[in-house]
Amino acid sequence: MRWLVHSEKSVYLDPWLDVRIADVELPDGRHIDHRLIRTAPGAGAVVTDADDRVLLIWRHRFITDSWGWEIPLGQVDDGEPPIAAAAREVEEETGWRPGPLRPLLAVQPGNGFSDGLNHVYRADSAVHVGPPAHPWEAERVEWVPLATVRKLVATGDIVCGTSISALLHTLVERLPEAVTSQGPELSFLYDYDPGRVYPLPGNLPDLL
Repeated sequence: MRWLVHSEKSVYLDPWLDVRIADVELPDGRHIDHRLIRTAPGAGAVVTDADDRVLLIWRHRFITDSWGWEIPLGQVDDGEPPIAAAAREVEEETGWRPGPLRPLLAVQPGNGFSDGLNHVYRADSAVHVGPPAHPWEAERVEWVPLATVRKLVATGDIVCGTSISALLHTLVERLPEAVTSQGPELSFLYDYDPGRVYPLPGNLPDLL
């Protein structure tokens, strides 16, 4: 039951997002004016070290007036490969330069109202290069034991959807093969294309 889009037009546009109204026909024939947000993709990384700790930032989100741990993540610049954006965001937000990155997963945390997509990568090491370039992004930067992630999710100390998905995915990766081999086939989790191109705000024509 696919919804049909008859028109879509922008009502507000800036370098960060494009707020739109779409004339959508539901499967039963009714039409609704559906609000949506189109935005540039994001990129970040789950970075761990030899002591099985993960690099996280503790920050306040004014929109929800809440504190929480998050992986470093930010917007992909126009023409920038997502993997390069992930490395840049880690270094800017934490002061640590990640080791070689590999794709982990892609997440659309709000696909009911936004096409925002976050590419998340993995690194098994990092080198400290100095203080964060953007100190206003986080109250503090810490290496947090990966084993505590489930508890931090349960207590509400990690509420960011992308961070939760990426960190729990990383925990699944580290389960013993004897455990994962008894469950469903998980190889599909790695079958996304991190080089896929997503339009940035300003590149999206009105559909009339």
